[in-house]
Amino acid sequence: MKVSQISSNEYASFYASYIAQVSNEFTLLEELEISLHRFIKFVQDIPMDKFDYRYAEGKWTIKDIIQHLIDAERIFSYRALRFARNDKTDLPGFEENDYVNEANANNRSIMELLTELTAVRHTTIFLFKSFNEEQLVRIGTANTNEMSVRALGFVTIGHQNHHQKIFQERYID
Repeated sequence: MKVSQISSNEYASFYASYIAQVSNEFTLLEELEISLHRFIKFVQDIPMDKFDYRYAEGKWTIKDIIQHLIDAERIFSYRALRFARNDKTDLPGFEENDYVNEANANNRSIMELLTELTAVRHTTIFLFKSFNEEQLVRIGTANTNEMSVRALGFVTIGHQNHHQKIFQERYID
């Protein structure tokens, strides 16, 4: 399945910008794998002095953002699991700034963060491989917004692409 196969009623409008950043060239599973490798290669080419850089007061560092990607992917995958298993519970949202403030990402090495991101992505890939077509189109509710399982997969990719673009625009150039 490709991103063009999902409809806008499968996700909240807030996520439309993330969905739009996913290429229609590959399937969800292919893009989960490819985007990980693309992101790691991109991060490995960032100068070392940029990982703790903040482009403005109160903004996150690159390390903070990578930890944020890890946390968000875990949450998106958890939601996908719950929805795929036909859990009708309205799941809570999460406050990303609170998570970043508590994560201590800047005390970790970039290699440690990328290794953890890779491990999390591999579990995400295995999770999505386990879903059948019926489970992928199931809808659940998180933070009062309905979302399909497959939309969560594409949001995971688009969210990463969004932050990679921010790295390029605000941290490197």
